[in-house]
Amino acid sequence: LLNGSVYPKIIFGRTEVIDNTLNPNFVRKFFLDFFFEEKQNLRFDDLSLCLSLSLSVTLPLPLSLPSLSLFLFHSGIPGKKLGAIIFAAEELSNCRDIATMQLCANKLDKKDFFGKSDPFLVFYRSNEDGTFTICHKTEVVKNTLNPVWQPFTIAVRALCNGDYDRTVKVDVYDWDRDGSHDFIGEFTTSYRDFSRGQNQFNVYEVLNPKKKGKKKKYTNSGTVTTGISSEWTLIYLNFNCVSMCVCLCSLTGNPSQPTSLHYMNPYQMNAYAMALKAVGEIIQDYDSDKLFPAYGFGAKLPPDGKISHAFPLSGDNENPNCVGIEGVLEAYFQSLRTVQLYGPTNFSPVINQVARSAQDVTDGSQYFVLLMITDGVISDMVQTKEAVVNAAALPMSIIIVGVGPAKFDAMEELDGDEVRVSSRGRFAERDIVQFVPFRDYMDQSGNQVLSMARLAKDVLAEIPEQLLGFMKTRGIEPRPALSSSELPELHRLI
Repeated sequence: LLNGSVYPKIIFGRTEVIDNTLNPNFVRKFFLDFFFEEKQNLRFDDLSLCLSLSLSVTLPLPLSLPSLSLFLFHSGIPGKKLGAIIFAAEELSNCRDIATMQLCANKLDKKDFFGKSDPFLVFYRSNEDGTFTICHKTEVVKNTLNPVWQPFTIAVRALCNGDYDRTVKVDVYDWDRDGSHDFIGEFTTSYRDFSRGQNQFNVYEVLNPKKKGKKKKYTNSGTVTTGISSEWTLIYLNFNCVSMCVCLCSLTGNPSQPTSLHYMNPYQMNAYAMALKAVGEIIQDYDSDKLFPAYGFGAKLPPDGKISHAFPLSGDNENPNCVGIEGVLEAYFQSLRTVQLYGPTNFSPVINQVARSAQDVTDGSQYFVLLMITDGVISDMVQTKEAVVNAAALPMSIIIVGVGPAKFDAMEELDGDEVRVSSRGRFAERDIVQFVPFRDYMDQSGNQVLSMARLAKDVLAEIPEQLLGFMKTRGIEPRPALSSSELPELHRLI
């Protein structure tokens, strides 16, 4: 999705990938600011084929219709239709409530010939015209008729746009590898009904309309039991430990050369510096003492050339803290002059290091945010997934910014918006990773301030919800703001 008005077009967002289907129903939503006084052109590109397929639409057309279908055209064959995109737009309410839900099922229909079923749930919210729009999918639970799904947190606005009585439909499917998932049944409810199950449980019959019409003795295709925790509308944000980590691998080239992503240009910042400054300047206002542990990884250190994957940019092993974002940038540029860029790109050591600090403070008094900036594909993906799964149980979030032209497809696996990260059969307790490629936010006119603003807005958008998810699952209530004399000391990362 590309967005542009009188300004240069930018990539606004990408949907998730859905395998083995010609009729995908995407979960990911896009939030756009609508300006009555501007002509806002949107373009949708289909990147699933080695073809150039696109369509364009101008706001406010999607807002004026309940739903809109537009055809995709082949750019090389005029008039050639290759499918259609159907989308709906709705003005968002101001509801800020968030709910955590836990669901399980009992005695679902058996759909697999050689096994039982591989059930998953699909949530739909109703639109004003009576149609339904997908808003959430659970993970697949393999080979069982009595699945228990992982708890998940969802914005009430996404579920019903703040209208507690709006219909919510839930479909139950049996997952198939080829994408032709078998329909088990469905039930409908509302958020108000869901919320009546606070600290209790609601039980819904799963009904298959076709079976019900054919079989006189048909009762149901199983039941789904739901529980929901009380929603919060107030959060006190106070990140007592924000860590920065920069990839210093040889893939970037010699920092003294203009071709290097680490190039120390005296007239403008490189992509690494822009990412540090963009995110740091926003999040530092939630850090009580403005001291940031800053690390590098993937470099050879003087004097013996030993490779390190978690060394302080300041060069002080006893105190990795930098004073403010300017201090982080100064330490980063100084490290480029003293270390040798090398490799590989290992993420797990620094994630585990921050996690060790986070596991000592789980009472809600501190929340750890790790910003990682890299230009390469992860070399230790297996270990990194294990580290993320472990960190998901801790008061911790991870922001990964990819810089440069590299393919970051593997990074999407860590960003568990659609499928929760797993390792050795264990799923992450919650989604704590946000990954974005910086190139998607670069202003075409070279305006660095605009590029940084776009980046910061997107990468930080999920942090409050991630913090909230941890606090709610631990039963930690928001605390009143502390006075400056009462603020806790920084928990140093060693």
